[in-house]
Amino acid sequence: MSEHTPASTTTHRYTLAVIIGSTREGRFAPVIANWFARHVATHTHIDLDVIDLDTVRPYELRHDSKEFTTFSERIEAADAFVVVTPEYNHSFPAPLKHAIDLLNPQWHAKPVGFISYGGISGGLRAIEQLRLVFAELHATTVRETVSFPLAWNLFDEEGRLHEPEAATRAADTLLGQLTWWALALREARTLRPYGA
Repeated sequence: MSEHTPASTTTHRYTLAVIIGSTREGRFAPVIANWFARHVATHTHIDLDVIDLDTVRPYELRHDSKEFTTFSERIEAADAFVVVTPEYNHSFPAPLKHAIDLLNPQWHAKPVGFISYGGISGGLRAIEQLRLVFAELHATTVRETVSFPLAWNLFDEEGRLHEPEAATRAADTLLGQLTWWALALREARTLRPYGA
């Protein structure tokens, strides 16, 4: 159990889907997603599902395909989400938008957190636009984020942060908020199915 994980949450497991939002050649997103996945592993109440859009290939999915069904089921099964996104031209990648738009009720009444990276802004403008998208899908975005300005300078060749303390604290805060919302909203959905 992480020292930042409240003891009461260890008895309440939930599934967190981490969505790798970039498919661009040479992307840095997997480095950040792998760092976060290693950190999530220290929170023993969380079951992790990493969904890499470069593998899912949302532009190629047909609604009658097995691949679409699998993607839909993974989103449906998740109690919470963390989207790892770069900032491209003051926004987020088109494949990420397409993947989000493929589904609708599967996102309803679930919390979404964000990890961003980019230039000097750390991808924060991409996050603010994603908040609008998820609001339309009846999802709840949490306030705290993790952002990496000039991310490629912050990690070593093995994908580890040179100075991990600040990012680790931010990740724990993000996970704390997601845990509260994931458990509260799952209980609410169980008691009263969400009607959009």
